[in-house]
Amino acid sequence: MRATEVLHERGQSLWLDNITRGLLDDGTIQRYIDDYSVTGLTSNPSIFDKAIASGYYDDAIRDKASSGLSAEELFFELATEDLRRAADLFLPIHERTAGVDGWVSLEVSPLLAYDTAKTVSAASSLSQRAGRPNLFIKIPGTPQGLPAITQSIAAGVPVNVTLLFSADQYLAAADAYLQGIERRVALGLDPAVASVGSVFMSRWDVAVASTVPDDLVDKLALAVGLDVYRAYRQLMESERVQSLENDGARMQRLLWASTGTKDPKASDTLYVQGLAAPFTINTMPDATLKAFFEHGEVGDPLPADGGDADEMLARFAKAGVDTKELAAKLQHDGAGAFVDAWKELVAHIEAQAAAVS
Repeated sequence: MRATEVLHERGQSLWLDNITRGLLDDGTIQRYIDDYSVTGLTSNPSIFDKAIASGYYDDAIRDKASSGLSAEELFFELATEDLRRAADLFLPIHERTAGVDGWVSLEVSPLLAYDTAKTVSAASSLSQRAGRPNLFIKIPGTPQGLPAITQSIAAGVPVNVTLLFSADQYLAAADAYLQGIERRVALGLDPAVASVGSVFMSRWDVAVASTVPDDLVDKLALAVGLDVYRAYRQLMESERVQSLENDGARMQRLLWASTGTKDPKASDTLYVQGLAAPFTINTMPDATLKAFFEHGEVGDPLPADGGDADEMLARFAKAGVDTKELAAKLQHDGAGAFVDAWKELVAHIEAQAAAVS
């Protein structure tokens, strides 16, 4: 049995961190579903930017360029078309799991990361435009994004909370989600609005690679992961969550993001083997998915009590790493990187729209 299938049978969902029209057209995503145990996917501006820059979308851009849409509106037209197709591929999984799995994600404009009101409006509009029951709207877990998450969940919009890096940031996002659910319960509305909290992993190790001792290289992300998972399990078992579940609500699932290994000296499946845990999701790029399919190994699941997280984080603190400060920096830098990718994406669409017209 392949490692991907073993991990799936042990209760972790494997999602693809990629989508292009080419992958839909040539049957690759369907093959990942059939052969690699993939049960959902995520996307971001960088992924779409690379796809559009490849020229694959030129015909579609040519068809839409005459409609007078702005480059941003044209992008959402293209992205929504792709994600509807992907959502339809995963719909049988979504229905079989009663809405737990089988999701795809579409992101609001990263330019709105620090604007609560516009984020809420955009999330609602994109969700309605997509018209699929298994599509998450991605909202960053920035301080300004948190109230947008609460309002969107309260309005019944499924949300993928992105750009989380630490246990504190995860818990803040989970609290925002639960507040939205509590509002629905108080109003007598269906509280079963799905959400995932996406915690980014590999960027931790990249950030400290040149400043920590050799014996700590490529170990910070997994230590943080243990800390986050402990917080997740404690919240799952809390009276607050169990009370809401009694009203018909569901626990926001924990998603491991940015799980492609960046260090060429490290295992290419480092953040898959090291983050195995039931009722979580690991979303990974094609190369990581294929590597795990071909030679991955499934070890023991993450310990619910955090294992040696405190000991490892103490070692990093002794080495001069302030994880709280670094988490804030990683979130800020991550939001900035998405803005840069978004601007490049819009520029590519503008250039190609002008070229093909």
